[in-house]
Amino acid sequence: MKNCLLLLLGTLCNLALADDAVTLAEPIPIEHYSYSQTLDVAHVISISETPNTCEVVPVRMTYEDSAGQRHILEYRVMGNGCSNG
Repeated sequence: MKNCLLLLLGTLCNLALADDAVTLAEPIPIEHYSYSQTLDVAHVISISETPNTCEVVPVRMTYEDSAGQRHILEYRVMGNGCSNG
């Protein structure tokens, strides 16, 4: 019984490692946003932090579309470091 349990756990660990290897082998290409682009955003996974500078800076959003495909979109925003005084 213990041998079967160890065999099952070993198989599950190998499957998990194989899944990680596929993820690492296929990096997600970064798409650059343009205003004419139509987006299909079903679920936002993360958005990078906006730096504390007073200039236009790139920000990246990782999201999944309606088909479950993961995308990384880079777009530009005004930094958080500007003051009106």
